[in-house]
Amino acid sequence: MTAQPKAAISEPEYLAFERGSAQKHEYYRGRVYAMTGAKEAHNLIAGNTLATLHAQLRRTPCRVYPSDMRVKVLRTGLNTYPDVVVVCGQPQFTDDVRDTLLNPTVIVEVLSESTERYDRGLKFENYRAIDTLQDYLLIAQDHHHIEQYTRQPNGKWQLTEANNLEESIRLDSINCTLALADIYEKVELEGSDFPRDIPPE
Repeated sequence: MTAQPKAAISEPEYLAFERGSAQKHEYYRGRVYAMTGAKEAHNLIAGNTLATLHAQLRRTPCRVYPSDMRVKVLRTGLNTYPDVVVVCGQPQFTDDVRDTLLNPTVIVEVLSESTERYDRGLKFENYRAIDTLQDYLLIAQDHHHIEQYTRQPNGKWQLTEANNLEESIRLDSINCTLALADIYEKVELEGSDFPRDIPPE
């Protein structure tokens, strides 16, 4: 995300600005941050994930939202747009406009070079403050890889990984399974065969 060159603003001012803006922005500690556009692989992965979850949740109390659904972390004030959000039970919103969700059950982020550090670090730190959140998924777009962080009864988060198209990720919190073959359907990976951050010899 990219900070906007303006003085700190209140959350009501942000919402009034955001609801009239053609571009999406995050809000955190009085600052507004522009969100960059996504490449084809990112959009395909997010769309495949949404479609796969929607197909499994159609006749359940759960709802699946795309990246236009804003999520607010009540404890920290972060307003952001996950790539995919699932809420089970009655959704809770900040107001009658119903465009800012408060009680996600599952959040999915598709990693990119510009956002990976944020998604793994400060953003996940904020997400962990959401009491209803049970699973956080990070999906790579340059190689076949999904990381699943699941909240444990003791409040800790357990990591599960899937690394190839024959594997799946199980989401017990919403009774769904994500097969990597479905998530990466029609996705042309742009990454190299070398590990990230390690230059080839």
